[in-house]
Amino acid sequence: MARAPEVLGRRALNRALLARQMLLKPVKLSAAAAIERLVGMQAQAANLPYVGLWARLQSFNPEELSELMRSRRAVRTSLMRNTIHLVTTEDALRLKPLFQPLHERGFFRGSPWGRDLKSMNPDALLEAGREIMGERPRTIAELARLLAPRFPDHDPQSLAYGVRYLLPMVFATPRGIWQASGPVSLTTVEAWLGRSTGPPILPDDLVVRYLAAFGPASPTDMRAWSGLAMGPAFERLRPRLTVFRDERGIELFDLPRAPRPRPETPAPVRFLPDYDNILLAHADRTRIMAPGQHLGLFSSNGIMKGSVLVDGFVRAGWIPARSKKDAALVVTPFEEPLGRQDQAPITEEGLRLLALLAPGVSHRVEFGPVKRKPAAAAGSPPRALPVPPPAPALRPRPPSGSTASRRPV
Repeated sequence: MARAPEVLGRRALNRALLARQMLLKPVKLSAAAAIERLVGMQAQAANLPYVGLWARLQSFNPEELSELMRSRRAVRTSLMRNTIHLVTTEDALRLKPLFQPLHERGFFRGSPWGRDLKSMNPDALLEAGREIMGERPRTIAELARLLAPRFPDHDPQSLAYGVRYLLPMVFATPRGIWQASGPVSLTTVEAWLGRSTGPPILPDDLVVRYLAAFGPASPTDMRAWSGLAMGPAFERLRPRLTVFRDERGIELFDLPRAPRPRPETPAPVRFLPDYDNILLAHADRTRIMAPGQHLGLFSSNGIMKGSVLVDGFVRAGWIPARSKKDAALVVTPFEEPLGRQDQAPITEEGLRLLALLAPGVSHRVEFGPVKRKPAAAAGSPPRALPVPPPAPALRPRPPSGSTASRRPV
């Protein structure tokens, strides 16, 4: 008789995820290798990947990633879930054609701009867009102005966003360089990288890479991370994979030799950036967050905001606060206060992060009041955080108690 799959509890799944995400202990790895191991990093705000790599790599220097961006060995482009990710150039060229149909479906089905263009043949629009955006990087506003006289019967903004989502595009520097400023400008993959996209990565290969970074996981989990239905690929790979079940009986797949540390393995405090993929890579996020937890983790106004892992789980959020004299991190606990035994390592790690974010000034970490779920939601049944749908990603983001301190490092 076939042996029943091993059941993995919440802590076992948590420690497996932390190990693969390089969050149990920092690793000695290049920035490019780390980005590829993570299958890209969320990059809606250009500086987020820097904080994510700082949390994972030994002695990370932001200049290393900045040089990857300047030399075009890494780029920001729309990929998984129709959201902006930082990937290496080699991954961009292979991932982009796999996800391009997702962008097109999201544009036509989930955005007002796509509905405006359903009556037109897109070929002429894409030809014009390729010409305009291939000349040099431009903003969406510039693109709209240049398209308007060519297609006077259509809304210019809809035309511009049609080019944005129907052509393979990348975001140009200086945005993406550490703490640099510049317009949100795009250009074509061919103009920026000197090569066309393709051939696409095979779905089976992407499943293997996803499990290496986020497993054990189900096909539903991978769909939450990617926006793609990958069930057939999991079935093709089943003979090569190890099968587990979670405590609810859901089948989970994994690579046989992938790390699965013991549930009691110590997990140090970690500060993660806004939208870190570790929080977005599963349909059931209880392996990293409390059941039903949302609590406004994600920023909507361009302010860097992140999460604090304590014993491997999200226990608080953080935001930076800057004055003329010093820089602070304000840590807001979720649901229950942080004990003294947790505040000390949080303070130490927070001061280390401030040395990256705000060198040359004094630093302090503050603990704000506990943030609780609204009373009306307190009795609601636990549920995983909903997956951000493609449609909102098509809309542009708006522009952007106790204390401890330390002098600049």
